[in-house]
Amino acid sequence: MSVAYISLGCNIGDCRDNLAAALRRLEAQPETSVTEVSSVYITEPVGGIDQPSFLNMAAALETELHPEELLELCGAIEHELGGRDGRESMGPRTIDLDILLYEQLEIAAGELMIPHPRMLERAFVLVPLNEIAPELELPDGNTVREALASCGDDHGVEIDAGDPELNWEE
Repeated sequence: MSVAYISLGCNIGDCRDNLAAALRRLEAQPETSVTEVSSVYITEPVGGIDQPSFLNMAAALETELHPEELLELCGAIEHELGGRDGRESMGPRTIDLDILLYEQLEIAAGELMIPHPRMLERAFVLVPLNEIAPELELPDGNTVREALASCGDDHGVEIDAGDPELNWEE
């Protein structure tokens, strides 16, 4: 079994339901188990496109899937939940799943980029990841906690004070 970390985000539709559905679909795969999920965070959009705030979270997985297969699974879940339909870069979406890390691998092969190429620049990725894995060593030798401390992203990231826990397990 390998350990992978993913980021989940949504800013249109019923985001809490979409996040929960994505986690259930990951868990439903016989080769993948969701072992930990962060709280839900409300985050300002990045990229200059006028759009609603996002709900973001991070999840840890144990998986027997190879990185390429995990990427395919994430894409299939996005497609099932409408996350790829008419999606523009940095635009609104019903669901977005990004592989952040897969063990200590560094991969750059077409669509597959591990670690995620912009994760160290994005507080909306690092804050939830720090909640579930602050001491996780990144491929550059820093921990998630250290990466968050040096992140210059000034976009707001706040825990969803109304309901930070996502009830996704059936």
